[in-house]
Amino acid sequence: MSLFGLTGGRLGSRRLPSEVRTALALEPHERVISHALIPEGDFAVATTHALHLPGGRRLPWHLMDKAVWDEEGVTVTMTDGVSHRISLPEPGLLPETVRERVTASIVASRRVQLDARGGVRLVARRVPGYDTPRWEFIFDPGLDPNDPGLRALAEQALEEVRRSLGV
Repeated sequence: MSLFGLTGGRLGSRRLPSEVRTALALEPHERVISHALIPEGDFAVATTHALHLPGGRRLPWHLMDKAVWDEEGVTVTMTDGVSHRISLPEPGLLPETVRERVTASIVASRRVQLDARGGVRLVARRVPGYDTPRWEFIFDPGLDPNDPGLRALAEQALEEVRRSLGV
C-alpha cells in the first residue's frame, strides 16, 4: 500500500481517511479543503497551500501555472514547465478548488513584448507566510530564460509594471 493508500472498506467514504490526512506533510496553518480518489486507491488532496499528490509530491499553488481538465483527469503545469498528469474519474470538488486557489494566488499578471522574438508574462503571486508577492518571469516558448539580454529586458519591464501597479 502506498503512502496515500486506501484501506479496506473506505472506498465509498466521502471523508478523507485519517491515515491519509496524517501522512500529509502539512505546513503550519495549512488545512485540507477537498480531495479526490484516484484509480490506484490513492488520493489527490487540495489544501490551503498546495495540491498534494501520491508519492509525497506537493504542488504549491503559487508555483502552478495552469491546470487543464478533461474527462479523464487533469494535467498540472508548474511555472518551471514541469507537468504532472493525474487520472481522476470522479474529481468531486477538486477542479473548483484548484481553480480558486491558483486564481487567489495571483496578485497581478501582465504580458510584455520584449523584442521581435517574443515576450514574457510577469506574474506576482501570494506565497503563504510572506507579506510581499513573489514575481516570476514566464517567457514565451522558444525564448531562452537564461539569455542575459532577455533577462535585462524582463527586469526592466518588471520595474515598469511594478511602478504602474504600485506592487
